[in-house]
Amino acid sequence: MPDSSLSARSFERILLIKPSAVGDVVHAVPILAKLRARYPSAQIDWLLNPAIAELIGGHPALSNVVPFDRSAYARAWRSWAAAASLAGMISAVRRARYDLVVDLHGQFRSAVLAWASGAAVRIGFDRPRRRPQAESDRRLNEQAYVHGWTGAREGAWLAYTHRIPIPALDVHAVDRYLWLRPILGLDDGPPDFRLPVSPEAEDRMDALMERGGMTGRPLAVLVPGTLWETKHWHVEGFAEVARGLTRRGFAVALAGSPAERGRCQAVAALCPGVRDLSGRTTLSDLAALIRRAEICVTNDSGSMHLAVALGRPVVSVFGPTDPIWIGPYGRPRSVVQSAAACSPCYLRKLRACPHGHACMTEVTGAMVMDRVEEVLAQTHQAAC
Repeated sequence: MPDSSLSARSFERILLIKPSAVGDVVHAVPILAKLRARYPSAQIDWLLNPAIAELIGGHPALSNVVPFDRSAYARAWRSWAAAASLAGMISAVRRARYDLVVDLHGQFRSAVLAWASGAAVRIGFDRPRRRPQAESDRRLNEQAYVHGWTGAREGAWLAYTHRIPIPALDVHAVDRYLWLRPILGLDDGPPDFRLPVSPEAEDRMDALMERGGMTGRPLAVLVPGTLWETKHWHVEGFAEVARGLTRRGFAVALAGSPAERGRCQAVAALCPGVRDLSGRTTLSDLAALIRRAEICVTNDSGSMHLAVALGRPVVSVFGPTDPIWIGPYGRPRSVVQSAAACSPCYLRKLRACPHGHACMTEVTGAMVMDRVEEVLAQTHQAAC
């Protein structure tokens, strides 16, 4: 159980574990900032997926990145090379002699790494809650509590010397991470999401926008791709929004990973004049692009949370996940949803959905464009 004496202790070597995904890592950035404020001279390392480390690695509060390539280590049981690489990484973590490990991931693999570190203090979330928050007025679809986050999973809590209590479920992931504050005596100021964007990424975006003829006009960034099948909003909706923004005088750029090029190309085919940048940007490049945007429209949580961290207006289409738990932090009006009673369900595959993907198909382009107009008007009013 949490030990009040930890709040008065000093730690010299700290490891933060939250390897992926992009949105989850952005949620954890305020914890990094608070750890640095609490322990200004400590070595603070972060165990990260190498692709995300490319964005986070330059954060001024971070000492080092410990690369953790989940896809490579997943083959450890059938590949001697992968097994040797994993063993080497675990050995390096142990040699670092961390005295504090904070595991915000809360799954078996992260808990094993926390335990293997040999740190005397290992903090992570408590076991899952079996019931939703009793005092909440909301009652979500039961599937949300089955498939969504309710606590550390896969027995991970057994590896921790100190557990973060879970007093409620009906809170945002950022606020959930901030439950760490009283355990370590971290400050109770507002979360600091500031992310570094490298000068090299800024230069690449300047050149890309110049070549694409996107300078001299306000920029809108649309991100049609996302990892979960059930989080995909329809191509026609993105195309309708792109056409509406083009008529408003915006330069419209489509962004996404190489795996998302098909959806971006489908949107571009319906919207002459938009620029398809999918597969041509690193994560740092995407951050530099979003930082230039007057509006970002997405169904992808990573780009949505990047926009929030960079202080840019965003509109996001939500279906199978819950915006109170993982939506754009502090921006409820940035979310567009249908009234589907089965949402949120946290199901990832379309074949698991018995309702014809209604939570996303019922959201129209007009609904999203109306919200875009509202968010732009609010942004303009705040700037005046």
